[in-house]
Amino acid sequence: MGGKAEYGNWVSQRLIYLPCLFGLVFLALGLISWVLLIPAALLFLLSAYFLYVRHQFSPRGGGVQEKAWNLLLDNLQWMGEGKALDIGCGNGALAIMLAQRSPRAEVIEIDYWGKRWEYSKGVCERNAAMEGVSDRVSFRKASATALPFGDGYFDAVVSNFVFHEVGDARDKRELVREALRILRKGGKFSFQDEFLFRQFYGEVDDLIRVIRSWGISEVEFVRSRDAEFVPWALKVPFILGAMGIIRGEK
Repeated sequence: MGGKAEYGNWVSQRLIYLPCLFGLVFLALGLISWVLLIPAALLFLLSAYFLYVRHQFSPRGGGVQEKAWNLLLDNLQWMGEGKALDIGCGNGALAIMLAQRSPRAEVIEIDYWGKRWEYSKGVCERNAAMEGVSDRVSFRKASATALPFGDGYFDAVVSNFVFHEVGDARDKRELVREALRILRKGGKFSFQDEFLFRQFYGEVDDLIRVIRSWGISEVEFVRSRDAEFVPWALKVPFILGAMGIIRGEK
């Protein structure tokens, strides 16, 4: 199939245009009161910041998105045989990359594809076809809170920046537990999320102890926010400042 796979950008264009639009409104109102020029300037700065972040995430910019996906897969430490699951696949990039790395593996991707996002199952299927892995990659609509698979069904499980976005899970640790439920004994996992954000997961050391208490044999935390490819300007809490990887073996 011709064409090029489209994996989008983690920063929506709305985050650039909306602050700029409101900035113009306050700029116009500044003709009435100069005080309103202050929020106008702040909104223009916010718009410029998100433009910078979008450029850094883009493959034509810093390529941070792809580097983050590769770092997650580098930490999977899986031989690449059997069945693998990507939880919250978005536009399919991570699972497609995993399938390309593991030519003897079958990769299943699940996502809810809600209205908040610009992704869809159709986009995922087109991307898989363009990358030549559609025969080994499949997509299903499902929620991370209740994965439609039996205990120990998969040999490997991955997830990237998904758990903190699941609105119907008050305790984000339970999403990690559910992801590990469907992993077989001896299977490998690598999850990247805002694990350094205490409001979601508490202290990292406590989180690791809790995961071990579930009978997981090996668990390790990697501060992926400190990776060389992450610019200092992206190390803020609502971008990549709380990013970390939990990896190991069940």
